[in-house]
Amino acid sequence: MDLLFMPFWDALLAPFAEFAFMRRALVATLALSISAAPLGVFLTLRRMSLLGDALSHAVLPGVAIGFMVSGLSLTAMALGGVVAGVLVAGIAGAVSRFTTLKEDASLAAIYLVALALGVTLISRHGTQLDLLHILFGSALGVDNSGLLLVAGVSTASLLLLALMYRGLVLETFDPVFLQAARTGTQGGSLPTWVWHQGFLLLVVVNLVAGFQTLGTLMAVGLMMLPAVSARLWHDTLAAQLLNASAQAALAGWAGLLLSYHFDTPSGPTIIGCAGALYFLSLLVAPGGWLPRLRSNRHRVA
Repeated sequence: MDLLFMPFWDALLAPFAEFAFMRRALVATLALSISAAPLGVFLTLRRMSLLGDALSHAVLPGVAIGFMVSGLSLTAMALGGVVAGVLVAGIAGAVSRFTTLKEDASLAAIYLVALALGVTLISRHGTQLDLLHILFGSALGVDNSGLLLVAGVSTASLLLLALMYRGLVLETFDPVFLQAARTGTQGGSLPTWVWHQGFLLLVVVNLVAGFQTLGTLMAVGLMMLPAVSARLWHDTLAAQLLNASAQAALAGWAGLLLSYHFDTPSGPTIIGCAGALYFLSLLVAPGGWLPRLRSNRHRVA
């Protein structure tokens, strides 16, 4: 029995038991899983899936300016990222309001400019290693301050999401009703735009927290891939929220183990595991290909 148990322990549990950096990486990834993945579910339900990707790129100029001012100071880069993300979202909204462009088109144009500007700033004022670290992150390099940032953002996001939940659900599924029901306990006492902007702020803050572990290019993956997969498994919102967080946590744990054992970049490996779960869901989930194929065959028969 001991001989059978030891390989299991060495492969799956020993790295976290033996090394503090692995434990910090795991805690940071799990914290992001329970806060970022539910936001991804709301993004998919609101048909704004690509918004997360755009905002994850849009924070880069702010991160770059924070890097230029204070070097690899997590506080400066995080603050700069939040400001840049909020600014880009606000500019995109203003462009769609005062021109004929839709918000998704204006956001796509602005985030591409922001991405190019951020890469240029980091390249001119840092090394190639600095650029790779900011773009792709390093979950195995999370220090205590980074862990506190991620844990703080995750805790605050969950509390705010709980407070905003009723109004956010109404704004997602029936914004007309929310606009009409401005009183009572339905979450309609605030204007519709407050729920929208508050939700976007939560997305930006979680993406900024995620860049420390997954990088600005990879952070959106832990938000969106589990959320898209969860829609294949469940029809109810509560089940999708729980499923998305569970898939994100599983991808984080498996990705860290693979990164440790095979010496691969931690951020892309975690997102690769999330992608593997997504493709598995495409095949076997109730909304996936095989169950639907079986159902169609039963109808024909």
